Amino acid sequence: MHHASEAPGAPLRGIIPPLVTPLADRSTLDLPGLERLTEHVIGGGVHGLFILGTTGEAPGLGAALKHELVQRVCGSVARRAPVLVGISETAISESLAIAETAHRCGADALVLAPPYYFPATQDELLGYLERLAPQLPLPLFLYNQPYRPPVFAPETVRQAMAIPGIVGLKDSSGDMCYFQKIRALFAELPHASLFIGPEQLLAESVLTGAHGGVCAGANLFPKLYVALYHAAAAGDLQRTVELHGKVMEVCRRIYEASHGASSVIKGLKCALGSLGLCSDHMAEPFQRFGESERSRIAEAAQRLKASLE
Repeated sequence: MHHASEAPGAPLRGIIPPLVTPLADRSTLDLPGLERLTEHVIGGGVHGLFILGTTGEAPGLGAALKHELVQRVCGSVARRAPVLVGISETAISESLAIAETAHRCGADALVLAPPYYFPATQDELLGYLERLAPQLPLPLFLYNQPYRPPVFAPETVRQAMAIPGIVGLKDSSGDMCYFQKIRALFAELPHASLFIGPEQLLAESVLTGAHGGVCAGANLFPKLYVALYHAAAAGDLQRTVELHGKVMEVCRRIYEASHGASSVIKGLKCALGSLGLCSDHMAEPFQRFGESERSRIAEAAQRLKASLE
């Protein structure tokens, strides 16, 4: 079984969009939309794709659809960029099944959030990782998911990074004090990658040493996020601040059309639909926006697109 950490190479870096899952209905993928979206982000210069994450509405998708999505995305990407696959399931057998499909289809890594439903203690989390990692056929990234406790505590992360096969962490907690503790810890780990989730924090995270961002808005405007990453990684402060302002504009106009945790994905899917990239059908129990919000977001998306060209 191959583990990246057995031959520590350069850590993964850059912008890795958490791909939305284009749906035709609750159990069918919008295949032409998925193809267009995949080509759109790869054409925008992203450094990888992450499927079955929060933005991909993974908890609302059926098992058969998840496996089909892995197969389709790996097939269309055809190794032009690394593919990371979420395996955050309530049953370990389901996590292992998706991991096997990912491996068989040519994905590059797996991503795991703490088990949800029953919150685990830090000791239980570490034990789980020690048992799970050796059974996985691909390197594993840990994922602090924004909507469910617990986060991997810094000490848990320190110990977890010593487990063969665990190669990085994506932090969507939104807590920069926590993030900076983890960043200091990763400074001692040359093989490991640290990614920020919330794009509002991408500029400062990369300026202070993060390896990149897993940013929802990169589904929509991949070139903007890639440009911001490169500016921050090069320490070009003026350009970083300017591009950060544009990212904040995307957040304000696209994500804040509604309330609740689903509003980011609703706004994003709505904007993608309005630009002809993919369907805006949502995984249940969520529903896409009504007409008034849709026309407002469509107008905002067109205006943002024009301002970025």
